[in-house]
Amino acid sequence: MKNQATCACPMSMTRFSADVDAENTPTHKQSIHVRIFVVDDEPIIASSLGMILRQHGYDAKSFTEPLEALRAARSDIPDLLITDVAMPELSGIELAIRVQALCPECKVLLFSGQAGSANLLETARSEGHDFEFLVKPVHPTDLLAKLERTFT
Repeated sequence: MKNQATCACPMSMTRFSADVDAENTPTHKQSIHVRIFVVDDEPIIASSLGMILRQHGYDAKSFTEPLEALRAARSDIPDLLITDVAMPELSGIELAIRVQALCPECKVLLFSGQAGSANLLETARSEGHDFEFLVKPVHPTDLLAKLERTFT
């Protein structure tokens, strides 16, 4: 039995709908063994992205403080770090560099709505860091497609 589900995602501030098969709801989906840390100082964005990823089978943990995510990475190594660039205490780029120092295999996906972030990304690339970048707002469908290409 299929139902229509509508979700308002704060990342895009748009609505999207999807067919939901009652027998294959996210709680019945097979877990994808990819551990993802989502870091954004805006709680609604961090929690929404984490929820969307978990609903699609990813092992996702949300953080609103970059230093908390860094501490967690020491004992719970992520496969992917998705982080906002502009945050207090520690930028997403600095967080990504530190997480990769702890776990070099961790992939990084940065996102930002600020124009100056492109310059920070270029600086990181010139220092040998290869981070992916998405511009906010990120639609969940685009993010999920990116993850599928990355991990399949």
